[in-house]
Amino acid sequence: MNQRGRVLGGSSAINFGFYSRASEYFIEKVGLEKELVRDAYEWVESRIVSKPELTLWQTVAEFGLLEAGILPYNGFSLEHIEGTKVGATMFDEHGMRHTSADLLEAGNPEKITVLLNATVKNVIFDNENRNESRARGIRFIKSNGSPDQTHEAYLNQPECSSSWGEVILSAGALGSPQILLLSGIGPQAHLREFNIPIVLDIEGVGQRMQDNPGIALLVDNKPQNQLPDTPQVVGIADNFKFIVEAGIVPVSLNATRMTVAAKLAFPASNGKLELNSTDPRENPSVQFNYLAKEKDMDECVKMSQLLERVARSQSITMFVGAEHKSKLMSSEDELRESCKKNVRTFYHYHGGCTVGSVVDKDYKVYGVEGLRVVDGSTFLESPGTNPMATLLMLGRYQGIKILKEKSDAGAFNTQQQRP
Repeated sequence: MNQRGRVLGGSSAINFGFYSRASEYFIEKVGLEKELVRDAYEWVESRIVSKPELTLWQTVAEFGLLEAGILPYNGFSLEHIEGTKVGATMFDEHGMRHTSADLLEAGNPEKITVLLNATVKNVIFDNENRNESRARGIRFIKSNGSPDQTHEAYLNQPECSSSWGEVILSAGALGSPQILLLSGIGPQAHLREFNIPIVLDIEGVGQRMQDNPGIALLVDNKPQNQLPDTPQVVGIADNFKFIVEAGIVPVSLNATRMTVAAKLAFPASNGKLELNSTDPRENPSVQFNYLAKEKDMDECVKMSQLLERVARSQSITMFVGAEHKSKLMSSEDELRESCKKNVRTFYHYHGGCTVGSVVDKDYKVYGVEGLRVVDGSTFLESPGTNPMATLLMLGRYQGIKILKEKSDAGAFNTQQQRP
């Protein structure tokens, strides 16, 4: 089952809280400025990120990763580097979770209005310029109200300025494509199925949807009643292709299981997102097509072999009271069948509004003015061990870039007005 954080703070309010930056290669590949990226990461980290105190289970898992050959040992690190490392966390020393919503405290409260219990229905456009529409605001409904009872919020034009503000969508890989489709931006044939007036025919909206295929193994013999334990240690293996972690997850109100899990970092398979309804509260239809390509299936077999080595390591088997067996128990055919049967989400969705297809390098939606998308829907791959740190960085990064863009435009207009 796929989930998304439809709360203030988004998925940072419901995830495991593991924080780790993207690789240098990813930053170069997507064309971001290294120095500004570093500053943006550090700005986020100084406010909501902590260094964890390893739990006993995480220490055991750390040894298990090393025994399985996920080397070198890198200790605590924010960087995405191959080997075994301790990452940062969104939980502080008191166990309190911090989320992206906490970053609002760094803003000017007189210039921020947050609406709770509100769901965006669509972007409002005008077409004063016949060749190009401009975003003027958003239409929204109460999350528990009627979809027909709408409210509207419009952009202001700043004083002494010829430019307008912008609408920025940050609803995630499942939400932002859905909002664009509901706003009339997307594949023309699909929009007509729902009688949505077409603003712009962009085939890429909702396309190239990906999620990282995951496999999890239970390492304890039976359910227990332990405190849940979120990942603090990660193994990054085989040229960054496999990400391995361990946790204790609740399976009922008073029962938990101990797991080791891995994800395939660069899947070749992808899918699509389409509307199910014009009600924005209804989830869209999403197909990720896990392991559809043979390359992904082959990689899943290799990843499962690595996962077995971790699960059968002496450190983990001794800790859970299982028999230590040095040889792998499953054949390649058995692991292939297991991948087909047990592949699961890792909740690291991306795509649907990708750079180069739906938005440009500045995250502006092609063909319209005043509309950007800044979230994981713009990514062609999930950065780092998980995307959260990079998404938080990207928000700060793009905010600085937009302010500079507005400042430069204001300075240019002032020069033009001088006699």
